[in-house]
Amino acid sequence: MFPIQDETRRPSRAPIVTVAIIGLNAAVFVLELIGGDAFVNQWSAVPAEIVAGRHLATILTSMFMHGSWSHIIGNMIFLWAFGPEIEDAMNPARYLLFYLLGGVVATLAQALVDPTSTIPTLGASGAIAAVMGAFLVTYPRDKIRTLVFFGLFFRLTFIPAALLIGFWLVIQLVSFGAVTDAQSGGVAYAAHIGGIAFGALTCRLFEDRRRIARRNRTFGET
Repeated sequence: MFPIQDETRRPSRAPIVTVAIIGLNAAVFVLELIGGDAFVNQWSAVPAEIVAGRHLATILTSMFMHGSWSHIIGNMIFLWAFGPEIEDAMNPARYLLFYLLGGVVATLAQALVDPTSTIPTLGASGAIAAVMGAFLVTYPRDKIRTLVFFGLFFRLTFIPAALLIGFWLVIQLVSFGAVTDAQSGGVAYAAHIGGIAFGALTCRLFEDRRRIARRNRTFGET
């Protein structure tokens, strides 16, 4: 399933931070293609190094890097589906801080779960999971236009945010419990879980509740 956009509401202002984050991820991916493995190894986060207190800057840099075209495209689709509304519920500065902190917490969660791993971790999915966690708490009843695949076939449908994000979270929990190495298969499940937990637990600290209330009235919610 690929979420496309929130059909229940539209942000009242241009999502400049979300667009900037997508642009930065794209630019860094170009640098990866140019720099190759040396660039990736230099700026991706290695859990064992983080736990040892070395190369701490990679906690930030790794969240703007991706391992493949499908990796970055999938992540940016999810960010575009949920980011604009959460940016609108906060403000650009608070949203940027929230996004970065979500990515940091996600990376640290992965390092704590697998502290001896020397496998580089990279990707925006932990920070995006934080955005999804915030969306789950803030707009659980919103209908998300979603592309659902059935083998070679697909259809567009509308799925409540709580169901869509909840299903995604269940997959992460099941997958995390099914592997002994949390980095197995190239997916950092602990980072996803850490990110969404951070987003769900802290989003109220970053959001403007009066603004959300006004937006809910605008769209007929109580």
